[in-house]
Amino acid sequence: MVLLDNTIVGAALPDMQHRLHTQLTGLQWIVDAYVLLVAMLLLSGGIFADRFGRKRVYLTGVAVFTVASVLCSLAPSVGWLIAGRVLQGIGAAALSPASLALLAAAHPVPQERVKAIGLWAGFSGIGLAAGPVAGGVLTEAFGWPAIFLVNVPIGVVLLLMGLRHLGESRNPNAPAIDVPGTVLSVLAVGALTYGLIEGGARGWTSPVILCSFAAAVILLAAFVTVEGRRPAPMLPLRLFRRRLFTVSNTAMAVVGFALMGSTFFFSQFFVYVQGSSILRAGLQTLPVSLAMVVVSPYAGRLAARHGFRSVVTVGLALAGLGLLALGLVQADTGYGNVWWRLAVVGMGFALTLSPLTGAAIQAVSAQEGGLASGISGTTRQIGAVLGVAVLGAVVRARQSGGASFESGLNSAFVAAGAVTVATAVFTGLWLADSQPAERSAAPRRSTGPDTVATSNNASPPSR
Repeated sequence: MVLLDNTIVGAALPDMQHRLHTQLTGLQWIVDAYVLLVAMLLLSGGIFADRFGRKRVYLTGVAVFTVASVLCSLAPSVGWLIAGRVLQGIGAAALSPASLALLAAAHPVPQERVKAIGLWAGFSGIGLAAGPVAGGVLTEAFGWPAIFLVNVPIGVVLLLMGLRHLGESRNPNAPAIDVPGTVLSVLAVGALTYGLIEGGARGWTSPVILCSFAAAVILLAAFVTVEGRRPAPMLPLRLFRRRLFTVSNTAMAVVGFALMGSTFFFSQFFVYVQGSSILRAGLQTLPVSLAMVVVSPYAGRLAARHGFRSVVTVGLALAGLGLLALGLVQADTGYGNVWWRLAVVGMGFALTLSPLTGAAIQAVSAQEGGLASGISGTTRQIGAVLGVAVLGAVVRARQSGGASFESGLNSAFVAAGAVTVATAVFTGLWLADSQPAERSAAPRRSTGPDTVATSNNASPPSR
């Protein structure tokens, strides 16, 4: 349900733009309001679950997410819809990590736990892949509010089943909640996102935008200062002294940037540039999701055999070249010459997610494996927030210069592809396959329920 709402909205964006009378800026906020809250609260959500009870936090998250979905479906304007998406993000950041924590606590035997987590990841992947098609079908038949109403019966069933069947568990030794770090991180990334999204509409030199960027810098500096002084920070900065950890997280942020930033425009390209219906556009974007679902299970095995650097570099190069190829697609390009470009993008990113998470985990001690996995997932989400904002700014800048929407999209795809290819070169030069100090701490995922419980923040397909 959480991942479905990452992808199902993309298919409904053209209908939202028409019915809510909004522009590209409003669409960016509809997507980023959700992704931003999930990104910045995932780590805290896992700690909340361990500290206050996994069942309690999970059911609370489900209730918030379900109520927020109703509010989204009833939103009379873009502002109300964005507010509902913020509330959805808060609920998702609670229920997603708590769901995996419940699984880990319910399966103390490592072999059973691995199977349970694999099933969890499999269903998550189905939600990710089903988003474009489900969004197209529901929007075509009932309009965009239906993509949120579909969450309501699922949420009600989860609440009733959870209250009756789930057992409570917690970690009495869970660290305290890092309130200052959480608040500062949300405000810093939020201020930066505001400046990037609104800059095209208000003008990049307007006082509001300049103040937004200045506030982002000040808040980020305050976040780094606070995190460096806290005994139990949400983001231990010392981890970034390790090259493997820093390079893998940098690459993961780029994956989020290019993947989410480009998929934001896929349905809009097919609807506004090639004249497809919303349902057909949803089906036409399927090659990306299907390629990721098919290739992702093999990425970890390939990395184990050939090393992180080789697999990640090849994956980023494929994804980047696929995006550059999409930048050459025109309004009259037949779908037979488009789908394979989408599939190459999906395959490329699928090859990166699991190895990059594995590299981040290998860079730290066994006790910090869950934290490293959570940070990796969070950096990907932050990259996704910035991808929607920055690539949207590219499109707006091209349009303000007199270019067509089609030309703006081509520029956005080329920009995403160029950044991805450059990151492939970066990982090829700097991403280590292993570090001697970490080899002794290879077994990461079977250290106990609470360690696994905190590793839920990684992207499910990366498992």
